[in-house]
Amino acid sequence: MTTRIHGKAAGRCSAVAHGGLVYAVATDPDSGPTIEAQTKGALAALERHLKAAGSGKEGLLQATVYLTDMRNKKAMDSVWVEWIGPRENWPQRACVGADLEPTDLIEVVVTAKAL
Repeated sequence: MTTRIHGKAAGRCSAVAHGGLVYAVATDPDSGPTIEAQTKGALAALERHLKAAGSGKEGLLQATVYLTDMRNKKAMDSVWVEWIGPRENWPQRACVGADLEPTDLIEVVVTAKAL
């Protein structure tokens, strides 16, 4: 069985659960113009998407963080570390510089196990 959590954008899901795994994505351009604000908003949205698909941050296995400006990585990392919690929650993670929508500073894509 496949569960699809439809997002706001046409043709895309914010999360999909299949075979004991959850795949999710989040951005939050509406939370403000700073990387800290957008990271907090994106991670809060990601947590909602994971929960809706049957997982949570404690189930994270892998994360890819896309940043429009890699100079924002240190500020993003400080928000990430506060959000992710204890070492037991830490996924494998990579950060990549990317062109995103004009108002997006960050996009987070994850794979998690179902809980």
